Amino acid sequence: MLKKLEFLKTVQGMSSEDLSARIKEDELRLKKLEFAHAITPLENPMTIRAIRKDLARLKTELQKKRLEVLNS
Repeated sequence: MLKKLEFLKTVQGMSSEDLSARIKEDELRLKKLEFAHAITPLENPMTIRAIRKDLARLKTELQKKRLEVLNS
């Protein structure tokens, strides 16, 4: 829980460009992990779930920032 709160605080302080770059990096990392998992099972497959959730949080925060700009 504490880790999630720290993640959210850092994400909220990022700019839209930083968020977009982080999303692209995490999507690439997710694809690599999923591919590796298809070939040989990962030691901890829950990392895939964690990355997917982090991606969703990043995309949500990016959408919030875009809406703030539009409403301003």
